[in-house]
Amino acid sequence: MSANPPVSPSVSRPVPRGLSRTGPVLFSYGFRPFFLGGALWAIAAMGLWIAAITGHITIAETYGAPNWHAHEMLFGFASAVLAGFLLTAVPNWTGRLPVSGWPLAGLFALWCAGRIALLASDTIGVAVAATIDALFLPVLLAICTREVVAGRKWKDLKVMAGLAALSLANALYHVAAIHGGHDPMATRLAVAAYVVLVMIVGGRIIPSFTRNWLNKFGRTDFPVPYNSYDMVVILAGTGTLGLWAVLPERPSTAAAGAVAAALHCIRLHRWRGWTVARDRILVILHIAYVFIPLGLLAISLSAAGYLEERSVLHLLSVGAIACMMLAVMTRASLGHTGRALIASKITVASYAALILCALVRPLAEILPDLSPALYAASGLLWIVAFGLYCLEYAPILARKRRAPL
Repeated sequence: MSANPPVSPSVSRPVPRGLSRTGPVLFSYGFRPFFLGGALWAIAAMGLWIAAITGHITIAETYGAPNWHAHEMLFGFASAVLAGFLLTAVPNWTGRLPVSGWPLAGLFALWCAGRIALLASDTIGVAVAATIDALFLPVLLAICTREVVAGRKWKDLKVMAGLAALSLANALYHVAAIHGGHDPMATRLAVAAYVVLVMIVGGRIIPSFTRNWLNKFGRTDFPVPYNSYDMVVILAGTGTLGLWAVLPERPSTAAAGAVAAALHCIRLHRWRGWTVARDRILVILHIAYVFIPLGLLAISLSAAGYLEERSVLHLLSVGAIACMMLAVMTRASLGHTGRALIASKITVASYAALILCALVRPLAEILPDLSPALYAASGLLWIVAFGLYCLEYAPILARKRRAPL
């Protein structure tokens, strides 16, 4: 997913950047607080989880520490990055003004309230904490849907459907936690919703950015533009993820996963990612998308009994979702603040750390004797990836936009 998609030809004027002229720069545009907040929470939540599983602290005992950890990765960190993306991309899609200033600060405060409430769930009660957290995604959905409808961008309602699925998954997850349990279907539904969004938006912007880059150098070996094949691939992927969410161990899920993985491999080949290997901030989008066919293949293997479901979850959540989000965060943080779209050594190192994290964590299920070391390595790599992002991009996000070069 990228927060810097091409503007629709029907939009006659550029969307103003950073409309809020008073108050903190951080709240001048949606990507600023939510990308920075999401990255900081990715570090903090993982650090708290490591401290909890090593016995140094107790955390959200009534909610369930494992429940809290999974929730804060899927609905804490990831929902913040998704919010930053949508609040930046939707104005580009619709030609309407972005949310900024105090309304944006209020929305960010609502997201922060969810993080604090779940940490304090032992004190305020699980039901109260869950209710506070559950408000954010529906409010974000209402804001984005209002903009899409007002802008008459009906094709973008399918993105809103993904956000609605996330809101439902979060509610189901909380209901299970309130009753002292865990709902694996809610987890799978959330992962599926994020991955479908990557399929939809990635299919719009990855070939477009690739074509634009090649065109700068006078090359004509362009990727195949979006067409009916992409629609078939998205439907196949969505169907597979739907089956996995509800029937994760059925032969039909195994068969659908294998077919969808093959179709997505062909889709990737049509985008000709090897042609932009020199542009690291662009090629990372292609690399992140590789985890979708890998994840779909993992779904097939898991449904057939050859792979643990936890490995599937981590391949998709860290690989397809988090890697794509980090690619979006770096690209948008540079592009929407008037900086050149060039990945520094720090940025490339953050990409490498997160890719390794996505690959290392599933190995713990395959190599159980090494699982403690692999768990520790994956957690450390996660923290390094988002720590490097904060090191380089926190000052950028908190400063004014540069004048055009």
